[in-house]
Amino acid sequence: MGVTGPPGPVMDRDEVDRALARLGAEYEAIETSLLALQDHSGRRLLEGAALTGVTKERWASAEASITLLWAYFDAYTDALRSAREIRSRRRWSSREDLAELTELLRGESVTVAGSATATANAPTLHGGSGKLSERFSLATLVDRMNELYATSLDMVVAADAVWSALPARIDLLAAELQRTRKLAHSVGVRPGEHPAGDDLERITRTLTHLREQVVSDPLAYWNPTPGSSAPGGGRPDTTVYDREARALEDVRREIDAVLTVRQDAEQRLIRLRDVLSRADRTLAEARTARGEVLAKIAATEVPVVSGPPTVLQEQLATAAEYRRHAQWHRLSPLLESLEQKAEDELLRARESLTAVTQPLAVRAELRGRLDAYKAKVARHGLAEDPFLIERYDAARRMLWSAPCDLRVAEQAVLRYQHAAAELLRAPRVPEQSGPEDRRGEDRA
Repeated sequence: MGVTGPPGPVMDRDEVDRALARLGAEYEAIETSLLALQDHSGRRLLEGAALTGVTKERWASAEASITLLWAYFDAYTDALRSAREIRSRRRWSSREDLAELTELLRGESVTVAGSATATANAPTLHGGSGKLSERFSLATLVDRMNELYATSLDMVVAADAVWSALPARIDLLAAELQRTRKLAHSVGVRPGEHPAGDDLERITRTLTHLREQVVSDPLAYWNPTPGSSAPGGGRPDTTVYDREARALEDVRREIDAVLTVRQDAEQRLIRLRDVLSRADRTLAEARTARGEVLAKIAATEVPVVSGPPTVLQEQLATAAEYRRHAQWHRLSPLLESLEQKAEDELLRARESLTAVTQPLAVRAELRGRLDAYKAKVARHGLAEDPFLIERYDAARRMLWSAPCDLRVAEQAVLRYQHAAAELLRAPRVPEQSGPEDRRGEDRA
Protein backbone atom coordinates (compact mmCIF):
# COMPACT_ATOMS: atom_id res chain seq x y z
CA MET A 1 0.00 0.00 0.00
CA GLY A 2 1.36 3.44 -1.02
CA VAL A 3 1.72 6.85 0.60
CA THR A 4 0.69 10.23 -0.92
CA GLY A 5 2.97 13.27 -1.06
CA PRO A 6 3.01 16.04 1.51
CA PRO A 7 0.46 18.90 1.36
CA GLY A 8 1.50 22.20 -0.26
CA PRO A 9 0.20 25.44 -1.93
CA VAL A 10 -2.47 25.50 -4.67
CA MET A 11 -1.60 22.81 -7.16
CA ASP A 12 -1.37 23.43 -10.89
CA ARG A 13 -3.01 21.21 -13.47
CA ASP A 14 0.06 19.00 -13.94
CA GLU A 15 0.42 18.46 -10.21
CA VAL A 16 -3.27 17.59 -9.94
CA ASP A 17 -3.02 15.09 -12.79
CA ARG A 18 0.08 13.48 -11.31
CA ALA A 19 -1.57 13.30 -7.88
CA LEU A 20 -4.72 11.74 -9.33
CA ALA A 21 -2.64 9.17 -11.22
CA ARG A 22 -0.74 8.35 -8.04
CA LEU A 23 -3.95 8.11 -6.02
CA GLY A 24 -5.49 5.87 -8.68
CA ALA A 25 -2.52 3.50 -8.46
CA GLU A 26 -2.77 3.53 -4.69
CA TYR A 27 -6.46 2.81 -4.95
CA GLU A 28 -5.77 -0.30 -7.04
CA ALA A 29 -3.09 -1.49 -4.61
CA ILE A 30 -5.28 -0.87 -1.56
CA GLU A 31 -8.28 -2.61 -3.10
CA THR A 32 -6.18 -5.64 -4.09
CA SER A 33 -4.72 -5.88 -0.58
CA LEU A 34 -8.11 -5.60 1.11
CA LEU A 35 -9.67 -8.22 -1.14
CA ALA A 36 -6.73 -10.57 -0.50
CA LEU A 37 -7.16 -10.04 3.25
CA GLN A 38 -10.89 -10.65 2.92
CA ASP A 39 -10.26 -13.96 1.12
CA HIS A 40 -7.33 -15.05 3.34
CA SER A 41 -7.87 -18.58 4.66
CA GLY A 42 -6.66 -17.51 8.10
CA ARG A 43 -9.28 -14.77 8.32
CA ARG A 44 -12.05 -17.18 7.36
CA LEU A 45 -10.89 -19.65 9.97
CA LEU A 46 -10.76 -16.94 12.62
CA GLU A 47 -14.32 -15.88 11.80
CA GLY A 48 -15.65 -19.40 12.35
CA ALA A 49 -13.50 -20.50 15.29
CA ALA A 50 -14.42 -20.59 18.97
CA LEU A 51 -11.45 -18.54 20.12
CA THR A 52 -10.00 -18.13 23.59
CA GLY A 53 -7.17 -16.30 25.31
CA VAL A 54 -4.91 -13.86 23.52
CA THR A 55 -6.22 -14.88 20.10
CA LYS A 56 -9.77 -13.97 21.08
CA GLU A 57 -8.63 -10.53 22.28
CA ARG A 58 -6.48 -9.81 19.24
CA TRP A 59 -9.10 -11.06 16.80
CA ALA A 60 -11.72 -8.74 18.29
CA SER A 61 -9.31 -5.85 17.66
CA ALA A 62 -8.36 -7.12 14.19
CA GLU A 63 -11.98 -7.63 13.19
CA ALA A 64 -12.78 -4.06 14.20
CA SER A 65 -9.71 -2.89 12.29
CA ILE A 66 -10.83 -4.69 9.14
CA THR A 67 -14.30 -3.16 9.43
CA LEU A 68 -12.72 0.26 9.88
CA LEU A 69 -10.39 -0.39 6.96
CA TRP A 70 -13.35 -0.85 4.62
CA ALA A 71 -14.95 2.31 5.98
CA TYR A 72 -11.70 4.19 5.33
CA PHE A 73 -11.44 2.67 1.88
CA ASP A 74 -15.02 3.70 1.04
CA ALA A 75 -14.24 7.25 2.15
CA TYR A 76 -11.02 7.18 0.15
CA THR A 77 -12.96 5.92 -2.87
CA ASP A 78 -15.54 8.69 -2.55
CA ALA A 79 -12.85 11.36 -2.23
CA LEU A 80 -10.99 10.06 -5.27
CA ARG A 81 -14.22 9.94 -7.25
CA SER A 82 -15.05 13.52 -6.26
CA ALA A 83 -11.55 14.71 -7.26
CA ARG A 84 -11.85 13.03 -10.63
CA GLU A 85 -15.26 14.57 -11.22
CA ILE A 86 -13.95 18.06 -10.46
CA ARG A 87 -10.97 17.53 -12.75
CA SER A 88 -13.18 16.26 -15.54
CA ARG A 89 -15.40 19.37 -15.58
CA ARG A 90 -13.05 21.24 -17.84
CA ARG A 91 -10.01 20.41 -19.90
CA TRP A 92 -8.26 23.40 -18.36
CA SER A 93 -9.27 23.61 -14.72
CA SER A 94 -10.05 27.05 -13.36
CA ARG A 95 -8.34 28.65 -10.38
CA GLU A 96 -11.36 27.77 -8.22
CA ASP A 97 -11.27 24.13 -9.37
CA LEU A 98 -7.56 23.89 -8.63
CA ALA A 99 -8.06 25.36 -5.15
CA GLU A 100 -10.87 22.89 -4.50
CA LEU A 101 -8.75 20.02 -5.78
CA THR A 102 -5.80 21.13 -3.65
CA GLU A 103 -7.99 21.13 -0.56
CA LEU A 104 -9.46 17.75 -1.48
CA LEU A 105 -6.16 16.14 -2.36
CA ARG A 106 -3.97 17.67 0.37
CA GLY A 107 -6.22 19.01 3.08
CA GLU A 108 -8.18 17.19 5.83
CA SER A 109 -11.21 16.93 3.61
CA VAL A 110 -12.23 13.31 4.23
CA THR A 111 -14.69 12.59 7.04
CA VAL A 112 -15.05 8.95 8.17
CA ALA A 113 -18.05 8.00 10.26
CA GLY A 114 -17.73 4.61 11.99
CA SER A 115 -19.72 2.51 14.45
CA ALA A 116 -18.99 2.80 18.12
CA THR A 117 -17.88 -0.83 18.27
CA ALA A 118 -15.45 -0.49 15.39
CA THR A 119 -13.82 2.66 16.66
CA ALA A 120 -13.69 1.40 20.22
CA ASN A 121 -11.93 -1.89 19.39
CA ALA A 122 -9.69 -0.79 16.53
CA PRO A 123 -6.25 0.64 17.29
CA THR A 124 -6.06 4.38 16.53
CA LEU A 125 -3.34 6.36 14.84
CA HIS A 126 -0.60 7.53 17.25
CA GLY A 127 -2.43 5.73 20.08
CA GLY A 128 -5.28 8.28 20.29
CA SER A 129 -8.73 7.42 21.60
CA GLY A 130 -11.36 6.09 19.22
CA LYS A 131 -14.02 8.45 17.84
CA LEU A 132 -17.36 8.01 16.08
CA SER A 133 -16.08 10.19 13.19
CA GLU A 134 -12.70 11.52 12.14
CA ARG A 135 -11.30 13.87 9.51
CA PHE A 136 -8.27 12.92 7.43
CA SER A 137 -6.23 14.10 4.53
CA LEU A 138 -5.88 11.48 1.82
CA ALA A 139 -2.21 11.01 2.77
CA THR A 140 -3.08 10.51 6.45
CA LEU A 141 -5.92 8.18 5.47
CA VAL A 142 -3.52 6.04 3.45
CA ASP A 143 -1.10 5.94 6.40
CA ARG A 144 -3.97 4.92 8.65
CA MET A 145 -5.06 2.17 6.29
CA ASN A 146 -1.48 0.94 6.00
CA GLU A 147 -1.19 0.75 9.78
CA LEU A 148 -4.47 -1.09 10.27
CA TYR A 149 -3.79 -3.42 7.37
CA ALA A 150 -0.33 -4.37 8.67
CA THR A 151 -1.54 -5.16 12.21
CA SER A 152 -4.57 -7.07 10.93
CA LEU A 153 -2.57 -9.07 8.40
CA ASP A 154 0.10 -9.85 10.99
CA MET A 155 -2.48 -11.33 13.32
CA VAL A 156 -4.21 -13.30 10.55
CA VAL A 157 -0.96 -14.65 9.08
CA ALA A 158 0.37 -15.68 12.50
CA ALA A 159 -2.81 -17.56 13.43
CA ASP A 160 -2.94 -19.22 10.00
CA ALA A 161 0.73 -20.27 10.27
CA VAL A 162 0.13 -21.95 13.62
CA TRP A 163 -3.02 -23.67 12.37
CA SER A 164 -1.22 -24.81 9.22
CA ALA A 165 1.72 -26.25 11.13
CA LEU A 166 0.79 -27.59 14.54
CA PRO A 167 -2.62 -29.36 14.34
CA ALA A 168 -1.52 -31.52 11.40
CA ARG A 169 1.70 -32.46 13.16
CA ILE A 170 -0.16 -33.15 16.40
CA ASP A 171 -2.61 -35.38 14.51
CA LEU A 172 0.24 -37.35 12.93
CA LEU A 173 1.89 -37.77 16.31
CA ALA A 174 -1.45 -38.79 17.83
CA ALA A 175 -1.87 -41.44 15.12
CA GLU A 176 1.61 -42.75 15.89
CA LEU A 177 0.70 -42.65 19.57
CA GLN A 178 -2.35 -44.82 18.94
CA ARG A 179 -0.28 -47.40 17.05
CA THR A 180 2.25 -47.42 19.87
CA ARG A 181 -0.52 -47.85 22.45
CA LYS A 182 -1.91 -50.90 20.60
CA LEU A 183 1.57 -52.39 20.35
CA ALA A 184 2.19 -51.66 24.02
CA HIS A 185 -1.03 -53.39 25.05
CA SER A 186 -0.10 -56.42 22.97
CA VAL A 187 3.04 -56.91 25.07
CA GLY A 188 1.39 -56.08 28.38
CA VAL A 189 2.68 -52.51 28.75
CA ARG A 190 -0.28 -50.84 30.42
CA PRO A 191 -0.81 -47.84 32.72
CA GLY A 192 -0.21 -48.69 36.35
CA GLU A 193 1.77 -51.81 35.42
CA HIS A 194 4.73 -50.40 33.50
CA PRO A 195 6.36 -46.93 33.44
CA ALA A 196 6.09 -46.81 29.64
CA GLY A 197 2.32 -47.34 29.94
CA ASP A 198 2.10 -44.37 32.31
CA ASP A 199 4.14 -42.29 29.87
CA LEU A 200 1.73 -43.13 27.05
CA GLU A 201 -1.21 -41.95 29.14
CA ARG A 202 0.55 -38.70 29.98
CA ILE A 203 1.52 -38.07 26.35
CA THR A 204 -2.08 -38.72 25.28
CA ARG A 205 -3.44 -36.19 27.77
CA THR A 206 -0.82 -33.61 26.83
CA LEU A 207 -1.42 -33.92 23.09
CA THR A 208 -5.20 -33.71 23.52
CA HIS A 209 -4.87 -30.57 25.61
CA LEU A 210 -2.26 -29.10 23.24
CA ARG A 211 -4.49 -29.56 20.21
CA GLU A 212 -7.45 -27.95 21.95
CA GLN A 213 -5.31 -24.96 22.90
CA VAL A 214 -3.75 -24.61 19.46
CA VAL A 215 -7.16 -24.65 17.76
CA SER A 216 -8.76 -22.14 20.12
CA ASP A 217 -5.76 -19.92 20.89
CA PRO A 218 -3.14 -20.26 18.11
CA LEU A 219 -1.38 -16.99 18.98
CA ALA A 220 -0.40 -18.49 22.34
CA TYR A 221 1.89 -20.77 20.26
CA TRP A 222 3.46 -18.09 18.08
CA ASN A 223 7.00 -16.77 18.48
CA PRO A 224 7.34 -13.44 16.64
CA THR A 225 10.73 -12.63 15.16
CA PRO A 226 12.33 -9.82 17.18
CA GLY A 227 12.73 -6.67 15.14
CA SER A 228 10.77 -7.97 12.16
CA SER A 229 8.35 -5.48 10.58
CA ALA A 230 6.97 -7.88 7.98
CA PRO A 231 3.44 -9.21 8.68
CA GLY A 232 3.61 -12.72 10.06
CA GLY A 233 7.31 -12.51 10.92
CA GLY A 234 7.96 -15.40 13.27
CA ARG A 235 7.37 -19.11 13.61
CA PRO A 236 5.07 -21.51 15.51
CA ASP A 237 6.19 -22.46 19.01
CA THR A 238 6.67 -26.26 18.89
CA THR A 239 8.33 -26.66 22.30
CA VAL A 240 5.56 -28.79 23.85
CA TYR A 241 5.07 -30.80 20.67
CA ASP A 242 8.79 -31.54 20.32
CA ARG A 243 9.04 -32.62 23.97
CA GLU A 244 6.17 -35.08 23.62
CA ALA A 245 7.52 -36.38 20.31
CA ARG A 246 10.82 -37.19 22.03
CA ALA A 247 8.98 -38.84 24.93
CA LEU A 248 7.01 -41.02 22.49
CA GLU A 249 10.24 -42.03 20.76
CA ASP A 250 11.65 -43.13 24.12
CA VAL A 251 8.52 -45.21 24.75
CA ARG A 252 8.80 -46.79 21.31
CA ARG A 253 12.36 -47.87 22.08
CA GLU A 254 11.16 -49.39 25.35
CA ILE A 255 8.40 -51.28 23.51
CA ASP A 256 10.92 -52.51 20.93
CA ALA A 257 13.05 -53.90 23.75
CA VAL A 258 10.04 -55.75 25.16
CA LEU A 259 9.19 -57.07 21.67
CA THR A 260 12.73 -58.39 21.36
CA VAL A 261 12.20 -60.24 24.63
CA ARG A 262 9.00 -61.76 23.24
CA GLN A 263 10.84 -63.02 20.17
CA ASP A 264 13.87 -64.40 22.04
CA ALA A 265 12.25 -65.47 25.30
CA GLU A 266 12.09 -69.20 24.54
CA GLN A 267 15.74 -69.47 23.50
CA ARG A 268 16.88 -67.38 26.45
CA LEU A 269 14.89 -69.56 28.87
CA ILE A 270 16.44 -72.69 27.32
CA ARG A 271 19.93 -71.23 27.76
CA LEU A 272 19.10 -70.29 31.35
CA ARG A 273 17.95 -73.82 32.16
CA ASP A 274 21.11 -75.23 30.60
CA VAL A 275 23.40 -72.92 32.61
CA LEU A 276 21.60 -73.68 35.88
CA SER A 277 21.63 -77.41 35.06
CA ARG A 278 25.41 -77.30 34.49
CA ALA A 279 25.82 -75.45 37.77
CA ASP A 280 23.75 -78.11 39.58
CA ARG A 281 25.75 -80.95 38.01
CA THR A 282 29.00 -79.25 38.94
CA LEU A 283 27.84 -78.84 42.53
CA ALA A 284 26.74 -82.48 42.63
CA GLU A 285 30.17 -83.49 41.34
CA ALA A 286 31.76 -81.32 44.02
CA ARG A 287 29.69 -82.97 46.75
CA THR A 288 30.67 -86.44 45.49
CA ALA A 289 34.30 -85.38 45.30
CA ARG A 290 34.15 -84.05 48.85
CA GLY A 291 33.03 -87.43 50.12
CA GLU A 292 35.88 -89.08 48.24
CA VAL A 293 38.37 -86.58 49.64
CA LEU A 294 37.16 -87.08 53.20
CA ALA A 295 37.54 -90.83 52.75
CA LYS A 296 40.98 -90.77 51.09
CA ILE A 297 42.71 -87.70 52.53
CA ALA A 298 43.41 -87.19 56.22
CA ALA A 299 44.36 -84.14 58.27
CA THR A 300 43.16 -81.54 55.75
CA GLU A 301 40.41 -78.92 55.53
CA VAL A 302 37.79 -79.71 52.90
CA PRO A 303 35.30 -76.86 52.22
CA VAL A 304 31.61 -77.55 52.55
CA VAL A 305 29.67 -77.62 49.26
CA SER A 306 26.34 -75.80 49.40
CA GLY A 307 23.30 -76.99 47.53
CA PRO A 308 21.85 -75.27 44.45
CA PRO A 309 20.02 -72.00 45.29
CA THR A 310 16.30 -72.67 45.15
CA VAL A 311 15.56 -68.99 44.63
CA LEU A 312 16.99 -69.14 41.10
CA GLN A 313 14.80 -72.09 40.22
CA GLU A 314 11.80 -70.26 41.62
CA GLN A 315 12.63 -67.18 39.56
CA LEU A 316 13.10 -69.36 36.49
CA ALA A 317 9.67 -70.85 37.06
CA THR A 318 8.27 -67.32 37.44
CA ALA A 319 9.91 -66.31 34.14
CA ALA A 320 8.34 -69.31 32.40
CA GLU A 321 4.99 -68.32 33.88
CA TYR A 322 5.38 -64.76 32.56
CA ARG A 323 6.12 -66.17 29.13
CA ARG A 324 3.05 -68.43 29.18
CA HIS A 325 0.82 -65.48 30.06
CA ALA A 326 2.56 -63.10 27.60
CA GLN A 327 3.63 -60.74 30.39
CA TRP A 328 6.61 -59.58 28.35
CA HIS A 329 7.11 -56.31 30.21
CA ARG A 330 7.70 -58.28 33.43
CA LEU A 331 9.72 -61.01 31.75
CA SER A 332 12.23 -58.56 30.23
CA PRO A 333 13.90 -57.30 33.45
CA LEU A 334 13.60 -60.72 35.13
CA LEU A 335 15.45 -62.46 32.28
CA GLU A 336 18.28 -59.94 32.36
CA SER A 337 18.70 -60.43 36.10
CA LEU A 338 18.47 -64.23 35.88
CA GLU A 339 21.05 -64.49 33.11
CA GLN A 340 23.64 -62.69 35.20
CA LYS A 341 22.80 -64.67 38.35
CA ALA A 342 22.95 -67.98 36.46
CA GLU A 343 26.45 -67.23 35.11
CA ASP A 344 27.56 -66.25 38.62
CA GLU A 345 26.13 -69.49 40.01
CA LEU A 346 27.96 -71.62 37.41
CA LEU A 347 31.22 -69.85 38.26
CA ARG A 348 30.63 -70.44 41.97
CA ALA A 349 29.98 -74.16 41.35
CA ARG A 350 33.20 -74.53 39.37
CA GLU A 351 35.17 -72.76 42.09
CA SER A 352 33.64 -75.10 44.70
CA LEU A 353 34.64 -78.17 42.67
CA THR A 354 38.19 -76.85 42.29
CA ALA A 355 38.48 -76.11 46.01
CA VAL A 356 37.11 -79.51 47.03
CA THR A 357 39.32 -81.56 44.70
CA GLN A 358 42.48 -79.63 45.54
CA PRO A 359 43.77 -82.33 48.03
CA LEU A 360 43.33 -85.05 45.38
CA ALA A 361 45.24 -82.90 42.93
CA VAL A 362 48.05 -82.50 45.47
CA ARG A 363 48.15 -86.29 46.04
CA ALA A 364 48.25 -86.92 42.30
CA GLU A 365 51.10 -84.41 41.93
CA LEU A 366 53.07 -86.18 44.71
CA ARG A 367 52.48 -89.59 43.11
CA GLY A 368 53.70 -88.28 39.80
CA ARG A 369 56.80 -86.74 41.34
CA LEU A 370 57.63 -90.00 43.17
CA ASP A 371 57.32 -92.11 40.01
CA ALA A 372 59.35 -89.57 38.00
CA TYR A 373 62.29 -89.84 40.43
CA LYS A 374 62.04 -93.63 40.45
CA ALA A 375 62.34 -93.63 36.66
CA LYS A 376 65.33 -91.29 36.84
CA VAL A 377 67.04 -93.50 39.41
CA ALA A 378 66.44 -96.56 37.21
CA ARG A 379 68.04 -94.82 34.20
CA HIS A 380 71.17 -94.33 36.30
CA GLY A 381 71.32 -97.97 37.38
CA LEU A 382 70.33 -97.37 40.99
CA ALA A 383 66.95 -99.09 40.94
CA GLU A 384 68.19 -101.94 43.14
CA ASP A 385 69.71 -99.71 45.79
CA PRO A 386 68.28 -100.98 49.14
CA PHE A 387 68.22 -97.57 50.76
CA LEU A 388 66.30 -96.02 47.88
CA ILE A 389 63.92 -98.98 47.71
CA GLU A 390 63.14 -98.53 51.40
CA ARG A 391 62.51 -94.81 51.02
CA TYR A 392 60.38 -95.37 47.89
CA ASP A 393 58.23 -98.05 49.50
CA ALA A 394 57.62 -95.86 52.56
CA ALA A 395 56.46 -92.92 50.40
CA ARG A 396 54.37 -95.15 48.15
CA ARG A 397 52.55 -96.78 51.08
CA MET A 398 51.58 -93.35 52.40
CA LEU A 399 50.40 -92.06 49.00
CA TRP A 400 48.42 -95.17 48.08
CA SER A 401 46.84 -95.75 51.46
CA ALA A 402 43.53 -94.32 52.65
CA PRO A 403 43.16 -92.00 54.33
CA CYS A 404 46.34 -90.36 53.12
CA ASP A 405 48.06 -87.77 55.28
CA LEU A 406 49.32 -85.36 52.64
CA ARG A 407 51.77 -83.57 54.92
CA VAL A 408 53.47 -86.82 56.03
CA ALA A 409 53.37 -88.19 52.48
CA GLU A 410 54.99 -85.06 51.09
CA GLN A 411 57.83 -85.35 53.61
CA ALA A 412 58.33 -89.00 52.60
CA VAL A 413 58.53 -88.04 48.93
CA LEU A 414 61.05 -85.30 49.76
CA ARG A 415 63.19 -87.77 51.70
CA TYR A 416 63.22 -90.13 48.70
CA GLN A 417 64.14 -87.25 46.38
CA HIS A 418 67.00 -86.12 48.62
CA ALA A 419 68.35 -89.66 48.95
CA ALA A 420 68.20 -90.17 45.18
CA ALA A 421 69.89 -86.84 44.56
CA GLU A 422 72.77 -87.68 46.93
CA LEU A 423 73.38 -91.02 45.25
CA LEU A 424 73.27 -89.45 41.80
CA ARG A 425 75.84 -86.86 42.83
CA ALA A 426 78.22 -89.42 44.47
CA PRO A 427 81.18 -90.56 42.23
CA ARG A 428 81.05 -94.18 41.13
CA VAL A 429 83.78 -96.58 39.78
CA PRO A 430 83.09 -97.07 36.06
CA GLU A 431 82.15 -100.59 35.13
CA GLN A 432 82.27 -102.34 31.76
CA SER A 433 79.04 -100.72 30.88
CA GLY A 434 80.33 -97.39 32.10
CA PRO A 435 80.10 -95.54 28.78
CA GLU A 436 76.47 -96.54 28.49
CA ASP A 437 75.91 -95.46 32.07
CA ARG A 438 77.53 -92.10 31.40
CA ARG A 439 75.31 -91.59 28.43
CA GLY A 440 72.35 -92.31 30.63
CA GLU A 441 73.70 -89.84 33.18
CA ASP A 442 74.03 -87.22 30.50
CA ARG A 443 70.44 -87.83 29.49
CA ALA A 444 69.34 -87.27 33.05
